[in-house]
Amino acid sequence: MLRAWLIFTLCSLQLFISQLYRTTNAVLAPWLITDLHLDTEGLGLLSAGFFYAFALTQIPISIFLDKVGAKRLMIALSFVGMAGAVMFSLAQGMGMGLTGRVLLGVGMACNLMGPLKLLTEWFPPRTFATLSGLLYAIGTLGNIVAATPLVLLAEQFGWRLSFQAIIAVHLLLTLTLFWVVQDRPAEEASKPLSPAGGLRPVSLFGNLGILTRSKDYWIISAGTFVRYGTHAALQTLWAGPLLMEALRFSPVQAGNILMAMNIGLIVGGPVWGALSDRVFKTPKWAVAGGLLMLALVTFGLRALPPGTSSLLAAAIFFAFGLASASGMHVYAHIKTLVPKEMTGAAMSGTNFFTMMGPAVFLQGLGIAMQGLYPEASRGPQAFGAALLICVVCQAAIGVLYLFTRSK
Repeated sequence: MLRAWLIFTLCSLQLFISQLYRTTNAVLAPWLITDLHLDTEGLGLLSAGFFYAFALTQIPISIFLDKVGAKRLMIALSFVGMAGAVMFSLAQGMGMGLTGRVLLGVGMACNLMGPLKLLTEWFPPRTFATLSGLLYAIGTLGNIVAATPLVLLAEQFGWRLSFQAIIAVHLLLTLTLFWVVQDRPAEEASKPLSPAGGLRPVSLFGNLGILTRSKDYWIISAGTFVRYGTHAALQTLWAGPLLMEALRFSPVQAGNILMAMNIGLIVGGPVWGALSDRVFKTPKWAVAGGLLMLALVTFGLRALPPGTSSLLAAAIFFAFGLASASGMHVYAHIKTLVPKEMTGAAMSGTNFFTMMGPAVFLQGLGIAMQGLYPEASRGPQAFGAALLICVVCQAAIGVLYLFTRSK
């Protein structure tokens, strides 16, 4: 069991790095706008590039994760991500910056699915929702580092050198992963996978074919598309300009408020996981309830006026993170509906929509704000319109999610 927990720790740190990379633009936005000569729409595209690449990479991951193994994919893609991170840190304009973020998105694409696949091999099934919630909570510490600590580091050393320090830590973690992690326990490694329920596919693309014929798969995927799409649109980019430009907080205050949202995520991951495993006995109700709660909180966020107190803003952002954390358990949900040898494909197929959501909402909200309010695209009214779009999407999919199967 000691080996299992060591693998869990290393996987959590890989997710930590992924979360840190993806959320840096929220607090680095003022420097990026100046150094890379960006407008509102360009800033949205720069951030969306990471998620488009991340999402599209889920397609080959869903095909090969169960066959090649989580360890190999995580290590290979991590080196691609480090190359992209170096390029981004050296960028002088939109082209090089976007290319770096795209490579970074490809590189981070297996840092959630790989760990979740390893959890299915190293831990009992009854603990999956609780452990995945804990994994997500530890990974979310990367979002906290990407808030106030990153602002202070960037103010002291510059954003480029700060980014390069993250790359050095990432390299050390990847090398440790290479030496420590195994895809399956030694006693299981020689055993062939056996069919479950007669659903084991016989072709390379059989897993995806089974998934795409499932109504539940599409509803679960739509749920994660909206939940993480609206969440990450704020967390990784638009919360920074919302807090600093529309609500008039300083960069450090904005970093502290974003930290409150991430604390909500850290608290919420294990709480929703425990509710799923021990109270509801299914992830379905945790995810559906969290989506509806998220719509209410987002509506409250939309009502905040310029000049509001930082304490109230932090409380609402904490509640936003707490509600959003429930969405992590879509993977536990889809996992209960497929045989074990399909879990990698099922979770990766769902994760495609998880990561496509931020790409669409990041870019789409930027286009909407620029189009509706061209003279004040980062003002209170523009953000009010963007948040209303989020509320409608969250409420609609929350209701639809109630119609999924539990098992």
